[in-house]
Amino acid sequence: TTGTSSNSDSATTVESMEDNPDGGCHIYRNGYYRTGISVVEGILEVNIIQMTSIQMTESQAENSLVDFVVTCQGSLPTDVCTVVSDPTCQVSKSVVCNPIIVTDECLLTIRRAFEEPGTYCINITLGDDTSQALASALISVNGGEST
Repeated sequence: TTGTSSNSDSATTVESMEDNPDGGCHIYRNGYYRTGISVVEGILEVNIIQMTSIQMTESQAENSLVDFVVTCQGSLPTDVCTVVSDPTCQVSKSVVCNPIIVTDECLLTIRRAFEEPGTYCINITLGDDTSQALASALISVNGGEST
């Protein structure tokens, strides 16, 4: 493809020539186009600022529950995904994604269940229509207690 362009009244003139592999013919296209670019801030940073084990009675102790308090900078997220992996962060054990509504300040609490004691890698991703940001942490879950 060859082409030339020139500016005319803030619109762009484009002339292009393409080879047609079937018949050796050329196709000429001439015209004007306009476009706009929108710059969005996006979600710039995610931080896990607190991890708290939820105390339950013995009859409820099937799963250990942990609350993650998360903050972010930039635009407000519309969804959150949590990936629970092995301690090396290589083998995924579970993925949970949920839509969220954050109206003013990016400060939210995410509750996740852990089926058995152990050490886990947690990846929390906040996203919107144009961006994503990730925070990771290692957590040790000990039968209802976490550190």
